[in-house]
Amino acid sequence: EVQLVESGGGLVQPGGSLRLSCAASGFTFDDYAMSWVRQAPGKGPEWVSGINRDDSSTIYADSVKGRFTISRDNAKNTLYLQMNSLKPEDTALYYCAREIPRYDWGNMDYWGQGTQVTVSS
Repeated sequence: EVQLVESGGGLVQPGGSLRLSCAASGFTFDDYAMSWVRQAPGKGPEWVSGINRDDSSTIYADSVKGRFTISRDNAKNTLYLQMNSLKPEDTALYYCAREIPRYDWGNMDYWGQGTQVTVSS
């Protein structure tokens, strides 16, 4: 059974940082590209960032470029999202998701349960 379990969310002041983690199990982690997706209250999902299987290539939404860094540790089956210079508009439920092979970024077949990030003073 594929499982994706996010952690690391919380309440942070504007300008602060958080590091999200996603523990993956039930599949061969380094066979898949992975992504982070977020959903703010009252809005649809927004794809945030993706990383290929061997950590050699990453991609970001314009809204987070230069502030967020995606990474992975295939030995630990874990995906990360380092978030710096956080803004109130980054407030959302953050999900990690498994990308469907050979499809464009943003086509995911499994999602975690999400971790809440709230940016507020």
